[in-house]
Amino acid sequence: MNYRAYIFKLFLRILLIVTTTLALVYTIYNDKTVYIVVISIGLIYLLINTYTFIKRRFAAMDDFFEAVKYRDFSRWFPEDRGPKDIRFLYTGFNEINRTIKEINSQNQAQYVYLQKILEMVDIGIIAYNIESGDVLWSNDSFGEILDVPSFKNIRFVENRKPELFNTIFETYHREPDSLSIALQNDSIKILISDTVFQVDEDAFKLIVIQNIDETLNKNESESWKKLLSVMTHEIMNSIAPISSLADTLQRNLQIAIEQPEESHLELEDLNAGIKTIKNRSEGLLKFAKTYRSLSKVTNLNLQRTRVSELFNNIQLLMEPSIKAKNIDIKFEISSSKLELDIDTHLIEQVLINLILNAVDACKNANNAQIKISASQNKNRDIVLKVFDNGSGIPEDILENIFIPFFTSKTTGSGIGLSLCKQIMLLHKGRIIVKSIDGEGSVFSLVF
Repeated sequence: MNYRAYIFKLFLRILLIVTTTLALVYTIYNDKTVYIVVISIGLIYLLINTYTFIKRRFAAMDDFFEAVKYRDFSRWFPEDRGPKDIRFLYTGFNEINRTIKEINSQNQAQYVYLQKILEMVDIGIIAYNIESGDVLWSNDSFGEILDVPSFKNIRFVENRKPELFNTIFETYHREPDSLSIALQNDSIKILISDTVFQVDEDAFKLIVIQNIDETLNKNESESWKKLLSVMTHEIMNSIAPISSLADTLQRNLQIAIEQPEESHLELEDLNAGIKTIKNRSEGLLKFAKTYRSLSKVTNLNLQRTRVSELFNNIQLLMEPSIKAKNIDIKFEISSSKLELDIDTHLIEQVLINLILNAVDACKNANNAQIKISASQNKNRDIVLKVFDNGSGIPEDILENIFIPFFTSKTTGSGIGLSLCKQIMLLHKGRIIVKSIDGEGSVFSLVF
């Protein structure tokens, strides 16, 4: 609206100048001396007034542009004096200055915030001018990793440590590269990458380095801890039923020795129990050897195995200890002719894991039941299932149970189910779980 008022005032002045000029021409033509003098004075006044009117605006804008040129955004233009159109212009200039100051303040805050973040990370970062070597920005971690004091130009490093300078600053690492660098009395392994960027006419290089020695050592230590935990978990899973079966056999033998007339020891049962302990011990030994390179196994010790024989071994091994916990366990096979090409010891390990998980799930259940079944589906796949009517698995963690080292148990290692899945993948099979929280679970091994 003020812009229109300015145009109107300028148009009015121009109209008066044109009108006065025509009047002057008319008086000159009619030779009216007195009117000529009066109109000439009026015309001169109008010209001076119009010039001043236009100049004020341009002077104000020139003043503002001068402040912008020198980035003087702290300047304040008077909004309470002078012509109305100029006051309006000053108000606009002051608003622009306030906006720019707010933007600068926000940028400064963001810069400080980013700087503090980069100072806190343990990754070394430096940016410098490629041509002059002047450091644009560097954090403390960069100097700490390379064991050099703060510097303003990379030539400082060249003079102190030429080999290090050549490795870090002269060599380009477009892709992250792992390399060892020698320091005073030691050498460390670092991960380094860099990139070049342009700012106006200057080219800068950004280098990022990370000391990965500590990370590797930490990961190695954690891996050893997890490995020991996993091995202990799997060994205990097998030793517990072996110990229970051995205890049962020993007790029966003791009774037979002490009361030979009253006790009738079946040598066949004794032989079957000892054979089961022997087979499970061999399986445990093979597992211990296989686990270290399980992810690299390409050739399993596959053999044609009857499912009934597999179930008999598991039943003989697990049934005594499970029934001692007042849990009913059943084995069902749709056909005695079902056979699998499997590594028997590893599949036994899978079934033991699943059964022990079922036992754990049923510990607080009424009329606890576990059922292990084998059948052939319509796709002619052989499916082994482990059912239980225990506590079930909460839906929010169901999708995570096969992730290595994930566990919802306070004493679990989180490796049992992930190992089961790995063994099934080696057999080119699948492991599927269905569970209802509070009602029970069923794990299916599909071959």
